[in-house]
Amino acid sequence: MVNVKKGVMITCDPAMHQLLINLDESRELGSKFIIKDLDETHLFVEKDIISALEAKIDQMMEQLNPDVTDK
Repeated sequence: MVNVKKGVMITCDPAMHQLLINLDESRELGSKFIIKDLDETHLFVEKDIISALEAKIDQMMEQLNPDVTDK
């Protein structure tokens, strides 16, 4: 029997790859979303999680790089 899932392949650097694996393992977005870890720069993830994943990464990047005008 064949098991087919729709997903999106993500290409990223190794640091982002590790971040995404950490988010998946900690279920930070509510559930596991990585379908297949292909190699150190490619992941196959659930299609439905992309918008939530982008929002989470944007939020994390904003925390790391606060706006200069916030002083």
